[in-house]
Amino acid sequence: MLKVAMLSTGEEVLHGDIQDTNAAWLSSLFFEQGYPLTKRSTAGDNRQVLRDEILMLALNSDVLIVNGGLGPTSDDLSAEVAAEAAEQQLTLFPDWLEKMKARFAQRNLVMSDSNIKQAMLPEHATLLDNPVGTACGFKVEIHSCLCYFTPGVPSEFQKMISEQVLPDLNRQFPDVSDLACHRLYTLGSSESVLEDLLQQVELPDEYQLGFRAYLPFIEVKLFGPAGQDNEMYRLMEEIFTHVSEWTVSIDQPMLAQLSQVMHESGKTLAIAEQSTRGWLVDWLFSDDAIFEQCGSSWVLSPKVSEKMSAQDPVSAVLALASATKEKSETELALVTGEFREDGFTLALSSSEGEWAQQLKFKRDYRADERKILIGTIAADMLLRYLSSKPVFGKYSSTLSEKQIYIPATSL
Repeated sequence: MLKVAMLSTGEEVLHGDIQDTNAAWLSSLFFEQGYPLTKRSTAGDNRQVLRDEILMLALNSDVLIVNGGLGPTSDDLSAEVAAEAAEQQLTLFPDWLEKMKARFAQRNLVMSDSNIKQAMLPEHATLLDNPVGTACGFKVEIHSCLCYFTPGVPSEFQKMISEQVLPDLNRQFPDVSDLACHRLYTLGSSESVLEDLLQQVELPDEYQLGFRAYLPFIEVKLFGPAGQDNEMYRLMEEIFTHVSEWTVSIDQPMLAQLSQVMHESGKTLAIAEQSTRGWLVDWLFSDDAIFEQCGSSWVLSPKVSEKMSAQDPVSAVLALASATKEKSETELALVTGEFREDGFTLALSSSEGEWAQQLKFKRDYRADERKILIGTIAADMLLRYLSSKPVFGKYSSTLSEKQIYIPATSL
């Protein structure tokens, strides 16, 4: 098996000042392209630590991706340390120097002398072009390991990996086969429950299941050889039968699935929010198709909520849903009610009837997490309704305290 490692550099990454989004992006991309990472590491801007880490990873890997440390400042050490580790002289690459000067001249700027450092590379390195920045990348062999040094700016890094590093890897390792990946997006279950349910699925040797958990979803990912569509679809159907209760979408995020069924239904939607404070509208309206089918939306202030607090919470959210639909003259209204003592209410009003539920969190969540969970469960009610499923779902993060359905004939 090909051993592929990644080293992220920089004090800001090591100490958590910024999230290492480059590592997460590369891990996902390389897995799907048939180059799964076997090791990920982080080192700060210390010459000895950086040199030792590069040497250790190079000795134990076939491919090493080093990210960051190619800038013009004194703490950008990657090129110098690479030259030391490869036992090569640091040499000026005049072609890259001229390209940098031309790029500065195009912007009517004078290149600083400090930028010359970015054209100093190990003498036998192969330059990797950077069409959008001043930090070129380079490839150099260290202890028989192919080492690719890349810029830390995410847009530059992703472009270099996609357009130069991956094609070069495919040339160097032609026997590596691409992987196909299909995803089920689940809501409401726990990772352990999903894994237990899927223990019953027998996968062929070349197939693998993976899980990715992030609030409020868990992705179930099936990886297998590209080009085996029939077998992949058969396995996906089997997996779906075990986790269908929790699945909100397949091969596209929940929001995209909701957008699709909203478009197919042609129904218009109004939204009123209390506990989610605008999060739900912001999320839903980020999709152009949903935005086009929406009427009015409101975020109720605490003063307005106080006037409703004397009412039964479920009665209050039902009344708000009905009034929102009527005033907006839409076919649907979705409402998040007030958050009270760890509990919250949701309601959906339609021409067929109205649904409301009162739920309580099983544990404490931060305010921003509560908004995400409440808003997503509300959206799940809408998605279930439009998909002709039972409107009330089950969620491992909450306890159901009350559910009400009022058919249109009783309104």
